[in-house]
Amino acid sequence: MAGGLREIKARIKSVQNTRQITKAMKMVDAAKLRRAQERAEAARPYAEKMREVVMSIAAGTSGAKHPMLDSRPVKRTGYVVITSDRGLAGGYNANVLRMVSRTIAERHKNQDEYTIFVLGRKGRDFFKKRNYPISEEFVNMSDSPTFASIRNVARGAVQMFADGGIDELYLVYNKFVSAIQQEPTELRLLPLADVEKVEGTPTYDFEPSADEVLADLLPKYAETLIFSALLDAKASEHGARMTAMGNATDNATDMIERYTLFYNRARQAAITQEIAEIVGGASALE
Repeated sequence: MAGGLREIKARIKSVQNTRQITKAMKMVDAAKLRRAQERAEAARPYAEKMREVVMSIAAGTSGAKHPMLDSRPVKRTGYVVITSDRGLAGGYNANVLRMVSRTIAERHKNQDEYTIFVLGRKGRDFFKKRNYPISEEFVNMSDSPTFASIRNVARGAVQMFADGGIDELYLVYNKFVSAIQQEPTELRLLPLADVEKVEGTPTYDFEPSADEVLADLLPKYAETLIFSALLDAKASEHGARMTAMGNATDNATDMIERYTLFYNRARQAAITQEIAEIVGGASALE
């Protein structure tokens, strides 16, 4: 029985150590979540203003045209998929990867019909293990990513569309709803078809011409959308990990209570047995 008590006590100690780790991780990601939310919110006005200008040119009376605005027969599709480098974030990565896998299986017959631009080690490892075609990858992302750090992937995806290597481009990521809710989202990034001028948008005069301004703005706008989605995904990641670590901490607390109760019962049973043996031995000597 003594050996059994030592084993239970060791389990309690192990779970207590685990609870300390998960509690610390929850607090760290709570702080990171606040910063990530602030960055995501700060980036939105820039993206919205750029969209306003692009829509004004594209839907205006100037007759401005650009290949990124026109739909064409789809022979090959690109997917920009945003995941995390680290795990322990509940279903954060699994939900996005499941959506991508299901979408590809429904839309495409073979690997010649699509390619993937992946951000995050979890996504990279998932696609490589299953032999999905990957055009660009970016791992070891900072918790506070900069546009310069992901420029190659974003620019590579947009340039491939401009060069005709792909005929449409989708963005797949976890949209931040709240700290406990992240929504897997698919957004068609290119082409920017069916644009409409936003009501109340001011009219602009462009130099040297609307066409040249549009040609310069559209690639930057698409890249900005990818970066904005990355900031949103980072907030979702920290929210998902904070929630997962909070649940793990609560579960560890429940386990400690159950193990402690079992330990106390086993210890009481051992004491009772020892007393019974002493009484029985004393009675035998009488």
